[in-house]
Amino acid sequence: MVSFAILASGSGTNFQALIDGVTSGELKNVELKLLITDNVEAKAIERAKKAGIPHHVVLRADYPTREEMDREIIKLVESHQADYIFLLGYMKILKADEFFQKYMNKIINLHPSILPSFVGMDAQKQAFDYGCKVSGITVHFVDSGLDHGPVIYQKCADISNCKSWEEVHEVLRVLEHRGVKKVAEMLAKGRFIVEGRRTHYVEDAPGKESW
Repeated sequence: MVSFAILASGSGTNFQALIDGVTSGELKNVELKLLITDNVEAKAIERAKKAGIPHHVVLRADYPTREEMDREIIKLVESHQADYIFLLGYMKILKADEFFQKYMNKIINLHPSILPSFVGMDAQKQAFDYGCKVSGITVHFVDSGLDHGPVIYQKCADISNCKSWEEVHEVLRVLEHRGVKKVAEMLAKGRFIVEGRRTHYVEDAPGKESW
């Protein structure tokens, strides 16, 4: 069994993809321990309530520094004994050094581009404005750089017929849902070995930590 703490700031559609995968039996030996959000109006909260998943709102305004906010998140993750942290549309950059000390290669981010292209906010709009014919999604381990950590999973899509960045977003959303479920499934069956910037998957050690 592998367990996840989900960090999300908005609608939570990828969180919902994981919920659906677990409840349908598509994702076996996967547990969603809790949702943490920095937005009291995040739709992800309603998704968590409906699925019976504990949720916590951690607001920047309640802490003197971003690092203190992050430390509260670490406490919540530890209290729920989650194995991995999955950032699914979480709109803040993790600042506390403790995150990378305690959860090296255990924090995972979903980004809507083929990294290293189009880092940061509005990646779908960046790709559309640049005139890209192809874009995609990346699931990667998080380090202290912006959308920088070792790549776990990538998938491309043809966006040449998209007339707006919103259409690009809809095309990539399908890939996002598949991608987050695929990575969760892989971690339930094995682990990733990280060597520099490369990751290698081993399907013989379910439940063990990535390293």
